[in-house]
Order: sequence, then structure tokens, then C-alpha cells
Amino acid sequence: MTDLHPFIAGLPKAELHVHHVGSASPRIVAELAARHPDSKVPTDPEALTDYFTFTDFAHFIDVYLSVVDLVRTPEDVRLLTFEVARDMARQNIRYAELTITPYSSTRRGIDERAFMAAIEDARKAAEAEFGTVLRWCFDIPGEAGLASAEETARLATTDGLRPEGLVSFGLGGPEIGVPRPQFKPYFDRARAAGLHSVPHAGETTGPQTVWDAINDLGAERIGHGTSSVQDPALLAHLAEHRIALEVCPTSNIATRAVATLDEHPIRQMVDAGVLVTVNSDDPPMFGTDLNSEYAVAARLLGLDERGVAALAKNAVEASFLDPAGKARIAAEIDTYTDTWLAR
Repeated sequence: MTDLHPFIAGLPKAELHVHHVGSASPRIVAELAARHPDSKVPTDPEALTDYFTFTDFAHFIDVYLSVVDLVRTPEDVRLLTFEVARDMARQNIRYAELTITPYSSTRRGIDERAFMAAIEDARKAAEAEFGTVLRWCFDIPGEAGLASAEETARLATTDGLRPEGLVSFGLGGPEIGVPRPQFKPYFDRARAAGLHSVPHAGETTGPQTVWDAINDLGAERIGHGTSSVQDPALLAHLAEHRIALEVCPTSNIATRAVATLDEHPIRQMVDAGVLVTVNSDDPPMFGTDLNSEYAVAARLLGLDERGVAALAKNAVEASFLDPAGKARIAAEIDTYTDTWLAR
């Protein structure tokens, strides 16, 4: 099979499922850990490789929250956000919807207006310097309960506080013991305020969680949705209504949601006609990036360059970018692919 890595590296891309803190590179995590020496997070970037080796999903959540705890000031927030955009630009990511959990910062004492100002300043600076367009998804940390849902909904819907780049409302954290229907009132408020619904569901629980996300939370895309393949009726519903799945193959292996890459259900999703997008989730924590995830997906799906380009256009279609922006990136993907194949 042709080595697709060079093609993928230059391919213009969009990313829809990637977490703010989870995108912090070892260099940035080590810098933040050095700023806050009371943390248990290693200050040596090489030591972070072992630290980011997870035994199961619960262990991943524990490690993730320890990195969240390193983001304690507006300056930390701004640094993290801008550097994430820099790493995205290096991968030719033209547009990304970055999942941010503001509750994790405001409950640690970061002023909410200073937080919003920090992410917006970084967003605008990154677009000016790198050309990468960032938009925000504010998500509820499910493990923190309904108090976090109330706070996240308030931050996402209050005029004069809600940031300009905010486009969607999500729900992350563990699924086991955190049923989706209890969050319906908060998603109702967010959707009434014009935000799109993008909860995680079906990553570590069964397909009923995905149905709950659709029926109770009005999900327009599903984060992961790995267990959807267990329910043919659900797959048919996702395909018919163009409810995209945000698939993160390496993440699913790292958190033990799927046993091995060869067992990953991405092909079943595609074969069922579901709109599948490829994403990196928490890339440095999982030792990956979006380019690597495309290479994994290409192998699992048996794709050539045009197949990979079509996968990239899926993410553009499923994004909440405006129609002109979608058309621009889709055309850039086509031009790049045609030029590459004409060499």
C-alpha cells in the first residue's frame, strides 16, 4: 500500500473532537507543572510518556484532571490555547472546534471574564498568526454533577459573558453512572441560545446512551459513539439524519474502550452509511496527533488519497463552520488532492 503519511501531512483538515487541556503538548504540560510545583505531574517531558500510560478509562480521567489542575491563571489559559493552535497549524488543520471545560477553571478561582478574555485573545492571535480558525465547544464535566451543568450553561448563555467563538455545547467525562437524560434542561437552554448539541455518548457504555443523547439532548453530532455498531437501528438513524460520529481510534485503545485497533468498529460505521469524522481527542496524552489518526483510519478502511480526502471533507461537512467557510476548505482539499495526484 502507498505510504499516505506525506499526503496526509499536507492535507488541509478540520478537527471536531479535541480537548483544550488534553491537547497540551509535553513541553507545555512540563512548563505548567514547573509553574505549579505542588502538582504531582512530572516536569520532565520525557517522564510524561509513562505518566500518560493509562490502565483504564477511570485512570485516564484521574490523570486528565491532574493536568487540568495545572491551569490556574488566565495566563496559563492563554498560553495553553495559543500553543494548541500552533500545534494544529503545523498539521495543516485549518479549522477546529476545541472542547473547553470552563467549569474546571472557574471553580479553581480563575475569574470568568478573565477566562473568556484569555481564550478569545488566543483565538484571534492564532488566526492572525497561523491562519487556523478556532471555535469553542463548552462542555459539562459529567463527573462533577448538575452543579457543573448549571455553571456551564450559565457561562455559555449569558449575554456579555459568552465568548464570540462559542458554537456548541457538550458533555464529557465518564459515562458509567452519569446518565445523559439528567442534563436535558441545560442542553435545552444552550440550544435555545443558538448553540449546537455535541455530547459524548457510547464510548464506554452501550448504544442506549447514544439514543439518550439524541432523544434527550438533541445531539447533532456524537462524541465517540463507539458502541453504536451494537444497534443496527441506531446506525440507520444516525445515517438517515446525518448525525455524525466523532471517531477517535487511538483514544479508544488508550482508554480501553476498544481492545485493539483491528477491532475498532470504524468500518462498520462507514459501511452503514454513517457520516464519520476522524479526530485526535487528547493527542499528546495518547501519543498521537490528527495526522496519525488519519493514517490509522486509512489503514482500517483501506483508503487511497481520494478516500482520505473524502474523509477530511466529512469533517468539514459535519462542522459548524459557515457555508462559505465550508466551501473554502472543501475546495482547498480538492485542489491539494488533484495537485498531489497529478505529480
